[in-house]
Amino acid sequence: MRYLFALLLLVGFTSCGSDETKTEDGLDANFHIEGQIKGASMLKIKIEAQSEQGVIPVAETMTDIDGRYKINGNIPGMGLYTMTVGKDNRNAIALPLDINDKVVVNGNVKTFSVAPVISGTKWAQPLMTYMKLFNDFAKKQMDLIPKETDPSKQMALFLELKKPIDAYVQKQVAKDPGNAVNIIFTSTILPSPDMGFNNWDPKNLDLLKKMSQAFQKQHPESPITRALLDQTAVIETEYQKHLEMSSGSMSAPEIALKNPNGTEMRLSNLKGKVVLVDFWASWCQPCRKENPNVVRLYKKFKSKGFEVFSVSLDQDPKAWKDAIAKDGLEWPNHVSDLMGWQTPLVQQFGFQSIPYTVLLDREGKIIGVSLRGEQLERKLEEVLN
Repeated sequence: MRYLFALLLLVGFTSCGSDETKTEDGLDANFHIEGQIKGASMLKIKIEAQSEQGVIPVAETMTDIDGRYKINGNIPGMGLYTMTVGKDNRNAIALPLDINDKVVVNGNVKTFSVAPVISGTKWAQPLMTYMKLFNDFAKKQMDLIPKETDPSKQMALFLELKKPIDAYVQKQVAKDPGNAVNIIFTSTILPSPDMGFNNWDPKNLDLLKKMSQAFQKQHPESPITRALLDQTAVIETEYQKHLEMSSGSMSAPEIALKNPNGTEMRLSNLKGKVVLVDFWASWCQPCRKENPNVVRLYKKFKSKGFEVFSVSLDQDPKAWKDAIAKDGLEWPNHVSDLMGWQTPLVQQFGFQSIPYTVLLDREGKIIGVSLRGEQLERKLEEVLN
């Protein structure tokens, strides 16, 4: 399942003046930002919010010749906003603004997006610490991961490099669950869209519950609070399903589809072997990138009773067949109903993105989902040895 945290605002207002009590629209100013951005002489500074309708302008001003500025505006409640300096939208930072915030944001125009100096609120220091950790992680990721060609080792290295961020976020959310900066931290503690609950620390579920309860008390009117409550409930339900599906107590639904030659193949015919049900498609680049690893594991473990049952979400039979040949998918079990995302298997197996895998034991029971790379190899060694 894909986990998306909707950080939505219901209303946005624009203000441009220097009056510290009123906005241009005559509304009471309920937040204030000021500071100096060195090298940003006479540049526009914008405060914006994201919504389902797109970007909502909230406030803007111009810096003076020395890069000094002041912004006053009106926001409907605590939420995630962006502050942009100049015309380049990449020169921006995220700010978890709340009503009555008085914030000082200083910096240098050349490094503003990665190293601003923020003060004046209780979320300022945690945000700067997080940004430093994230930027260190990003640099190491760019330096080290491209040097590793094995996808499974790349993932292991990625997770190792990310540990300082995870540890800091968990500590900070546990210490101050109602802090508005936790809006930004949710991107770290929510399950990954790609890996689901694999490599996910279940402590994060407790943190999300604490955060939801704290937001209910401190930010009851914010749309983010409602979104967080709903998201936490969904994650708790899905995590229980994940545990159940990985326990070996559930049998996999039957799959009976035709192979490229038109012959029907059934998943149940592979009982007695450990089977990886691999949902993929020729047009799916992450799937194609993962295929060499699946081929390697098939060759390594097939003599021990391992089989792959590939289910394609293709609609073009030629593209499907060509990809099988080009990627060297040498196992005989390839099926598709050529319905793409309309296949009923999406609902039956409960996935929303591919590649997606389901590992079955010799009795056809599900013992793992979304396993890839090193995780899959370790699980196969455990089961087959």
